[in-house]
Amino acid sequence: MRSDRERLLDIQDAIEQIEKYDKAAQQRIEQDELIQVWMLHYLRIIGEAVRALSNEFRAQHPQVPWGDIVGMRHVLVHNYFEIDVDVVKGVLEKDLPDLKQKVTAILDEMPEEE
Repeated sequence: MRSDRERLLDIQDAIEQIEKYDKAAQQRIEQDELIQVWMLHYLRIIGEAVRALSNEFRAQHPQVPWGDIVGMRHVLVHNYFEIDVDVVKGVLEKDLPDLKQKVTAILDEMPEEE
């Protein structure tokens, strides 16, 4: 079973994959199917990694909106045809940088696993 630290590293990696596209490309998410699929794929990975974090870990770090992230994952996975691209763009522009900062801070405080 993967540890909470490994799950955070999965989140960090998914954010880095999303950041491979610059902001201008992210804005084209409505017009470019490849960008849309790329972004949604990595947002699902983030949601799945958060969903798999232990309840104890999530409770210890209430500064991260874990429930909102899992909720977004549920929409992306189970209600695919109801995805609001404007909401996704908002997540990419506003929420992802904040999540990256918080995950990095948590990882910096955690001991390395052996």
